[in-house]
Amino acid sequence: MQQYLIKIRRLLNIKFFRILLFVLLGVVLYLSMYSNVKPEKLDIRLFSIANQTIRSPLTIEDKESTKAKKKEAEEQVQDVYVLNKSISENRIDLITSIFDSAVEVNKEIKNEQKEGMHEGNSPSKEVKLKRVKEKLTDDVTKDIPDSVLTSLVVSANDELIIARDLSITAINMIMNNRIPTHEVENAKKKLEEELKYTDLNLDLKNAAIQLGRYAIIPNEFYDPDATEEMRQQAVENVEPVKILEGQIIVEENQLINRDVYRQLGLAGLLDNNRSNAPFIGLALLIMVFLTALYFYFYHLEENKEQKQTYLLLFSLIFILSIFLMKMVSLLHVLEFADIAFIFPAAMSALLIKILIDEKLAIVITIIMAICGSIMFNEGVTGSLNTSTGIYILCSGLAGIMFLSNQRRSNIFKAGLFVAAANVVVMLSLVFLRNGQYDIQDYIIIVVIGFMSGILSAVLTIGLLPFLEAGFGILSTMRLIELSNPNHPLLKKILTETPGTYHHSVMVANLAESACETIGANGLLARVGAYYHDIGKTKRPQFFIENQLNIENPHDRIPPNMSKNIIIAHATDGAEMLKTHHMPKEIIDIAEQHHGTTLLKYFYHKVKQSGVEVDEEEYRYPGPKAQTKESAIVGIADSVEAAVRSMSQPTPEQIEELVRKIISDRLQDNQFNECDLTLKELDKVANALCETLNGIFHSRIEYPEMTKQKVKHA
Repeated sequence: MQQYLIKIRRLLNIKFFRILLFVLLGVVLYLSMYSNVKPEKLDIRLFSIANQTIRSPLTIEDKESTKAKKKEAEEQVQDVYVLNKSISENRIDLITSIFDSAVEVNKEIKNEQKEGMHEGNSPSKEVKLKRVKEKLTDDVTKDIPDSVLTSLVVSANDELIIARDLSITAINMIMNNRIPTHEVENAKKKLEEELKYTDLNLDLKNAAIQLGRYAIIPNEFYDPDATEEMRQQAVENVEPVKILEGQIIVEENQLINRDVYRQLGLAGLLDNNRSNAPFIGLALLIMVFLTALYFYFYHLEENKEQKQTYLLLFSLIFILSIFLMKMVSLLHVLEFADIAFIFPAAMSALLIKILIDEKLAIVITIIMAICGSIMFNEGVTGSLNTSTGIYILCSGLAGIMFLSNQRRSNIFKAGLFVAAANVVVMLSLVFLRNGQYDIQDYIIIVVIGFMSGILSAVLTIGLLPFLEAGFGILSTMRLIELSNPNHPLLKKILTETPGTYHHSVMVANLAESACETIGANGLLARVGAYYHDIGKTKRPQFFIENQLNIENPHDRIPPNMSKNIIIAHATDGAEMLKTHHMPKEIIDIAEQHHGTTLLKYFYHKVKQSGVEVDEEEYRYPGPKAQTKESAIVGIADSVEAAVRSMSQPTPEQIEELVRKIISDRLQDNQFNECDLTLKELDKVANALCETLNGIFHSRIEYPEMTKQKVKHA
């Protein structure tokens, strides 16, 4: 597997093959969702019987039905008629003028009699009638009979005033109401009823009734502008008739009449030569996904090898998740509405967060949610199942949020939290639908949500070892497992070389704090430090930390042999770790922590004996530290051994020693192959000093304490 992985990684260094991998992902996505966007081809004939229930694949306006509905609304608006109040006033003024004209004629004649203008009898009726007509217009005199005007002029003025007031009151009362053309005669009859029982003499009463009937005319008229405005408003208030996505157009065994046939045509279910729009839309959506992923990996701050490993790992998890989703989506034939919710939505998010990083886990969650909304479209091709999309999104984000400490036990705990989140999200979606559910349905929802969360955790735990081993991924979880004291190799160090074990723990504390100071992987440095001296278990007595109550065996053997034994612990350790299939990063730390440093003690010892020797023979074979973590473990290893050999070190002595060791390694070019900067080395020195001061605090004798002891002595 590792060999194939290396070959594929080399290919992915070439841009063409990277693009080819993304094309492969696109093809997988396209094929998995092709059937979900492909329009159905139905053999439907007018007036035939539907052999299946057909739903609309999209939301579209039924323009013909909308037009008919608007026309119906327009026709229901009645003509608008308005009341013209000025007509009532004008007719009252006219009748008032007629009565007043008669009164004026009588007054004029009376005045003339006083002045002697009429000798003997008063003017005849004909004269009075003539004089009244002179005061009125031709239009009025033409419509009013002479007998009515004659009855007025022969009546006394006080009677005329009473008749006038009664007539005006009756006219005003009748004309204040709406009088359409067809109601004029009824209005006139009402006026007659009002004046019939007055105390006027018969001739004057008849005259008043005649004038009243003359005054009553229609006062309500058709308003075309207002009518048109009301009809337009009614049309605008009509909501467009829409065929909704997922709406049943025709049920099984139902007759396909003309209206149903027309709706099927609108939904595009009658055209066998379908538009390519759904396929283009799917291709564009997948292109958006792949472009986002390409730029994500392009800007990923990792070395090329690690970047290609992450890309391959992501692709495998992504394809596996899509495959699982497709398998679950095919179960819709069981006709269980909520079958989509059994999909382990948080699995891919958990795996990506553990093996790569959290940002990419969020990205894959969003993509899976969109794909899920297409795949789980409940048999309605081209539609989106937003409920499932929301569920997958919330489930994945819950897994990312709840997985903090990446131990295997915590994955299962995260699965329980995801299960709880799934149940809450599913219930919220059910309540939002406002559907009718019984207690059995709610129990099924809870069980499915719980199963999805647990299944996500179980699959994550089950797949992790294979992915870590196959891709050589050293995840946080794997590091935590390797740091367990019950690990066989750590037990071996503890039981066979207890001094080395204690030394390794001290180095681990120093290396972790130093790495965290400069942003390196502190956990990797700690675990690497635990195993960095595993090679000493081959010949434990030859290393000073394990020489308790025994004679130093190096005193009995030549320096050349001692050198070989000491140097061998680095290569022996690397071989032992490889034999136990330990991660490459841990093996590298064991192999590189001494770099190509010189074994000064034995080199100077052999030089003092007068033997000419090449310095290179007394150097570790290397390689030099390739990573910051390897370099810092090497520094911490030397610093811990040196400080431990000091008796009652002061903070100043510790700092001087730490900086000298770092300076010697720097001058010896031990950091040339890793990317440690001088600024970072200064931070490492400060962190090591701070940690060492804490460790050796109880054994440090400060100057003030020494003076006090002298005084007490």
